[in-house]
Amino acid sequence: MRVAIITAGSRGDVAPYTGLGHGLVRAGHEVTLVTHGCFEPLVAGSGVRFHALPVDPRAELESGRGRGLHRSTTGAGKLIRVVGMARALVGQLADDLIEAARVSDVLLLAASVAPLGYAVAEGLSLPSMGVHLQPLAPTREFAPPLTAVRSWGPTVNRAAGYGVNLAVDQVFAATVRTLRTRLGLSGTGPGAAQRRRERQGAPVFHGFSPLVVPRPADWRPGLDVSGYWWPYDGQEPQLPPALRDFLDAGPPPVFVGLGSATVPDAERLSAEVVRALRAAGLRGVVQRGWGGLRAYGEDMCTVEEVPHALLFPRMAAVVHHAGAGTTAAGLRAGVPAVPVPVQFDEGFWAARLVRLGVAPRALPLRRLTTDTLTEALVRATTDPSYERRARSLAAGIRAEDGVGPVLDAVNRLAR
Repeated sequence: MRVAIITAGSRGDVAPYTGLGHGLVRAGHEVTLVTHGCFEPLVAGSGVRFHALPVDPRAELESGRGRGLHRSTTGAGKLIRVVGMARALVGQLADDLIEAARVSDVLLLAASVAPLGYAVAEGLSLPSMGVHLQPLAPTREFAPPLTAVRSWGPTVNRAAGYGVNLAVDQVFAATVRTLRTRLGLSGTGPGAAQRRRERQGAPVFHGFSPLVVPRPADWRPGLDVSGYWWPYDGQEPQLPPALRDFLDAGPPPVFVGLGSATVPDAERLSAEVVRALRAAGLRGVVQRGWGGLRAYGEDMCTVEEVPHALLFPRMAAVVHHAGAGTTAAGLRAGVPAVPVPVQFDEGFWAARLVRLGVAPRALPLRRLTTDTLTEALVRATTDPSYERRARSLAAGIRAEDGVGPVLDAVNRLAR
């Protein structure tokens, strides 16, 4: 079976699908990852093929449109700005999606491209499935993750979920109508097409652990929580020699990284982080990331991209932006966390870490100071309850097989 996995966004929106794709390749399927060209190195050696999409997500975040996100202090404000930025970009993806789909037998669609992907699948008479990294279907149990709000209560939570999905549909509406006409379909918008798929019970698999977000009781049949899809890190992944030497030279340090998040003043933030680590008596591994963080001194080590699966188990704690993928890596490693959410769904995952008992508090970036980070670091690294709970949760998560349910669904199509 020729499988195309289609996604768009930042590194965290891509890396999990390299592991999912590798699992499908090992089972005998031909898999192509369809995403931004800058992420092609992530599939090297995995057996997964690559089809590049236009648009450089990092360049967009660092552009005038992307920098406006820093001026939005609320989840709603950031959502409005990212909707505007996305609307200007989605039209550039259609041609490449069609090209990739024409040589595929089934499409696996991330939420970030689902409205376009479903239109292409319908137009080319291809089966398709959702493969989501966040719980985006409306539910009474929590507020929509993209709003960064914990809960408004059951009735409002569910209504807000429909509202957010409607806003996302509007990003794609014009492009989807044009695309459907081009493919000989009716001019139905993405909202109507989505409602039809809901009535039909279209399958959507969610790549996170039910131990972290249990499947909501009010979700319809066909919405399944499969377990995490771990990034493919290469056949023999290793940490850089300088980093290995630093780790061996002293007690376990604390990782600090904001992944693909960008920040308005990297120098000031870097200084705050270093002061907090030293005030807490901790060594630090600071990941440069898209925000450009850095640290100096014998007790600090600045790194580029490194496999979280190798690095995090050697940490005393991890301070991160609470993106879905980095959150998962920290949970898998079994170490305490200090989540520093910046935007989008990160507030949702940060709140989950606190609720699960593996983090003392969520510390949104706009509230991070030397004092607040020091206090959180001291609690995370000296209160044994956080490490105890983290290790227990990690054992359960590592026992799960997130690829298996998706593979079973693809195999059923192949038969």
